[in-house]
Amino acid sequence: MGTFEELIQNLITPLLSYPEDFEIENQGEVDGFLTFNVKVRESDLGRVVGKGGHIAKAIRTILYAKASKESKKVRLNIDAK
Repeated sequence: MGTFEELIQNLITPLLSYPEDFEIENQGEVDGFLTFNVKVRESDLGRVVGKGGHIAKAIRTILYAKASKESKKVRLNIDAK
């Protein structure tokens, strides 16, 4: 099974108009959570977050499922560059 970074990239990249501006930063463990910061171009932010945050919530749910299988906790922050 792949890493969290690979999973995040596989979930978000197809949503982007500008995948070359996509960045993932692994901040390691912060407050007991594996923390990942995702940065996308501002024009792609709406595509990743989705109406009412539904897409971001779905992405986080998939990450939580992977994390629970590994007995970890994960946090995903999505922001514009």
